[in-house]
Amino acid sequence: HAYNAQGLANRCIPDSLPAVEWLTYGSGWLAGMKLGDTPLVDFTRDRLHRETLRSFGRYELTTAYTPAGQLQRQHLNSLQYDRDYTWNDNGELIRISSPRQTRSYSYSTTGRLTGVHTTAANLDIRIPYATDPAGNRLPDPELHPDSTLSMWPDNRIARDAHYLYRYDRHGRLTEKTDLIPEGGIRTDDERTHRYHYDSQHRLVHYTRTQYEEPLVESRYLYDPLGRRVAKRVWRRERDLTGWMSLSRKPQVTWYGWDGDRLTTIQNDRSRIQTIYQPGSFTPLIRVETATGELARTQRRSLADALQQSGGEDGGSVVFPPVLVQMLDRLESEILADRVSEESRRWLASCGLTVEQMQNQMDPVYTPARKIHLYHCDHRGLPLALISTEGATAWCAEYDEWGNLLNEENPHQLQQLIRLPGQQYDEESGLYYNRHRYYDPLQGRYITQDPIGLKGGWNFYQYPLNPISNIDPLGLETLKCIKPLHSMGGTGERSGPDIWGNPFYYQYLCVPDGKGDYTCGGQDQRGESKGDGLWGPGKASNDTKEAAGRCDLVETDNSCVENCLKGKFKEVRPRYSVLPDIFTPINLGLFKNCQDWSNDSLETCKMKCSGNNIGRFIRFVFTGVM
Repeated sequence: HAYNAQGLANRCIPDSLPAVEWLTYGSGWLAGMKLGDTPLVDFTRDRLHRETLRSFGRYELTTAYTPAGQLQRQHLNSLQYDRDYTWNDNGELIRISSPRQTRSYSYSTTGRLTGVHTTAANLDIRIPYATDPAGNRLPDPELHPDSTLSMWPDNRIARDAHYLYRYDRHGRLTEKTDLIPEGGIRTDDERTHRYHYDSQHRLVHYTRTQYEEPLVESRYLYDPLGRRVAKRVWRRERDLTGWMSLSRKPQVTWYGWDGDRLTTIQNDRSRIQTIYQPGSFTPLIRVETATGELARTQRRSLADALQQSGGEDGGSVVFPPVLVQMLDRLESEILADRVSEESRRWLASCGLTVEQMQNQMDPVYTPARKIHLYHCDHRGLPLALISTEGATAWCAEYDEWGNLLNEENPHQLQQLIRLPGQQYDEESGLYYNRHRYYDPLQGRYITQDPIGLKGGWNFYQYPLNPISNIDPLGLETLKCIKPLHSMGGTGERSGPDIWGNPFYYQYLCVPDGKGDYTCGGQDQRGESKGDGLWGPGKASNDTKEAAGRCDLVETDNSCVENCLKGKFKEVRPRYSVLPDIFTPINLGLFKNCQDWSNDSLETCKMKCSGNNIGRFIRFVFTGVM
């Protein structure tokens, strides 16, 4: 990676691909993207630096926003993908309209998705989503009106309309079996899925059986950071004797990563590489290279070529390491067509020229690559792959939880990305989600949150409003509250939370990129007895596990997260128990914990949306910039 003056990545070199360059302006606003010397994507922005037009060859996506800054419409020069968005007064997305259909959404008072109404030509379907207080899916009240189930003990769903579930003592899903409908005849042909884990609660072995015979078996391998780097899958097939059994040779897939983002998938047929939008889990460009093409790119380095033919009798020689380094540098300069004066002088001292050395180099083969643009929804879920000619090479339709409803794939492309951060595993039907595996049928994870209570009260929970919220790492970004300790308090129950108290302490927590959280808030120094009411402020020392309750306040947004991390390091204003609006000088000079966290969050959201006018106005009234 290479970085610009603002510290933003503006260039990276993926394995076996030309350099990816991000073209920016001002303080780092994205204006375009190049792959090698080829411009691929152009971005046009409004005066608030919001994207209004995205161009990729003949593909053009126009984006418009509401006066409140919410996404209003995304229109393409291909009408079938046009989408219009409608929001209610609570800021909830209540309708997505497209030429093919309209999907309307209903929510509970706590913001949970409770139902979807889909209408189209000759189609009118309502799907309710009932959950217990902890967010676990309950039986459909329309299909099961006699059900008395109101909650799942320990947040472990034991059955649904399709399967029976079993868990081990660690709360990990270990078995899933086809459910025999009430009154149905048991024929022993139920399929059973079994899941096995290592000591770090990572899925390492999966099997699916029927009639006690294996249908599929897979094993998974992880690196020291817990990222999945390989999988092997054996499938049932007919052997030479005519018997059906698992294949002897597995299908092997390897994975490559850039931090927490899965960027490379390679098997014996091809290598698929994904280029994401900067700082996000939304895919932008897909590059596929056939394995045969990759093999043709293998070449000797200049140093290797000279060593293999450098002997007096045409045999090989061994160069000292310092000479190999000099030749490697010279080769990179020749390939970039930027040979330095230092290298030219060195060659001249040896009686050689750049042209002579270039003739010793193996030719560089440029493999044929299939390049497509990801056309995604507002969350980053791929809806289509667009070729450089503007044609749709693949498209799909999903429900709100990421279940595939329909797919058109005439070119047999492998498109495994689902909701941001998720990769579809065909053998198990699960979505790998960096730290855990997600079951789209249940809309939740199959194991408990690796950070325990830091991720919320329900260890299995995926965001309960998947229309607006995502969880690419299997973690969440939250605003937390806990008992108040100022004014000599003892930290008893407090806050307008599960206890209904009007006073509480509030702070923010964001993912730290290592599977945990870093937190920050406003506190009082306590240098004198009166400081609890009015005195010097300081950065608080907070942790996620100490919270009484945490709520999701922002969808995955690395810009907001990085902005808040910067806020956590800033000097705090003077502290006041009274809200900022009640202090004598309302210029942000006196802030309690709620003022500071609310203002910091809103300021970072404005900054990342490009709303500099709003930031200035907020600075005038709050003192936070």
